[in-house]
Amino acid sequence: MAVDPASPPLVVGIGGTIGGISSTERALRIALDAAEREGFHTRMFGGADMARLPLYDPRATTRTADEQAFVAAVREASAVIIASPGYHGSISGVVKNALDLLEETAKDDRPYLADMPVGLIATAYGWQATGSTIAALRSIVHALRGWPTPFAAAINTQVTKFDAEGGASDPAVVEQLSMIGRQVARFAPLVAAS
Repeated sequence: MAVDPASPPLVVGIGGTIGGISSTERALRIALDAAEREGFHTRMFGGADMARLPLYDPRATTRTADEQAFVAAVREASAVIIASPGYHGSISGVVKNALDLLEETAKDDRPYLADMPVGLIATAYGWQATGSTIAALRSIVHALRGWPTPFAAAINTQVTKFDAEGGASDPAVVEQLSMIGRQVARFAPLVAAS
């Protein structure tokens, strides 16, 4: 499915960790690259971007430039991919804080992630946290009125290693991540048509 190159829709990627480019960000980049191959424009908010977001305060009357840019990108998006490391059996604090900021969209015509396809990726050093992290992400996306795509990638970074060139030691993992990018690209036009 190719989209009109004159006005390609946007897929926003949210994920990573503070302290450098992580396996989570590398996994997210592979998924976003697959969406780009389908003709979509992408924008990634990685760990460094999320580290600049202050802790979400629902009573704040103003937002920082970083907060405004993040919310504006999600408002413009046709689809989202969220990637989180599994910290202590759930999503990381920086990913949750970024998602909490979407409360800024509560009164929009399209609030939160309403009717958007949302791809999910969990990375963890072992298998146990990948499943519970995916489950937590699905629950959050449902609460934000989004549609988790049918496939989610659970990646054990004890087994799979990512490289700086955009690859991974396991070709099956690269294919799984690419499938997430293709799924959000496939489902985004269905949402726009409804």
